[in-house]
Amino acid sequence: MEIVVCIKQVPDTTEVKIDPVTNTLIRQGVPSIVNPFDKNAVEAALQLKAQYGGTVTVLSMGPPQAKEALKECLAMGADEAILMSDRAFGGSDTLATSNTLAAGIKKIGKVDIIICGKQAIDGDTAQVGPEMAEHLDFTQVTYVSKIESVNGNIIRIEREHEEGYEVIEAQMPVLLTVVKSINEPRTPTVKSTMKANRKEITAWTVDNILIKTSAIGLKGSPTQVRRIFTPERRVQGELIQADTAREAAATLVNRLVEAKII
Repeated sequence: MEIVVCIKQVPDTTEVKIDPVTNTLIRQGVPSIVNPFDKNAVEAALQLKAQYGGTVTVLSMGPPQAKEALKECLAMGADEAILMSDRAFGGSDTLATSNTLAAGIKKIGKVDIIICGKQAIDGDTAQVGPEMAEHLDFTQVTYVSKIESVNGNIIRIEREHEEGYEVIEAQMPVLLTVVKSINEPRTPTVKSTMKANRKEITAWTVDNILIKTSAIGLKGSPTQVRRIFTPERRVQGELIQADTAREAAATLVNRLVEAKII
């Protein structure tokens, strides 16, 4: 079974600041991390490999420094890593990004399962995965919380929705986007990290894939960002302090009654 996991290196959102003059993100000096949902995707792929065999390839589009994110995925246990990096990809919105990644998938060749995190924490659009499935004509299942089984070319999946869960059987090739509750990503060992640092990461530019230049980068990005702003910080809750737990509980009840919550 051939599995590809699409990952993204994102700025640590706890450190992100916005330039008040240009209303753009200040990325200089901000640490970058593997998108947390994508770590769950890597873990899901590794668990499938352990149970059913096959290979796990991690694929990312980004600047050269995104190699560090790919190395972390290799340290987790992925077999191969590919970085799609070219100035021509710069300025891509979700549509151009999905076009580029889909072209990368086609170059890889036969793929049974693509796994993505449900969304990236720097954009929160949750669009790239489903758009890739459309470009590739893959079955897609979003918000996957459990992969129950694989039987032949049929995969059985549990997915979250607003009113609970539903169990779906889908035919491969399939693209899945996973939620955080699906698993707890493993922590790389020192040995696996050292091994990953020695492993070569395949680098592709626009010349290595079959795609129209009008479908990538700024040319292929119809999205326009009108404004970026820092949300107003909400007032923090009240800390109730008392000599005993009973007194604290009584104070809490009084506050809730005054607020007409109870």
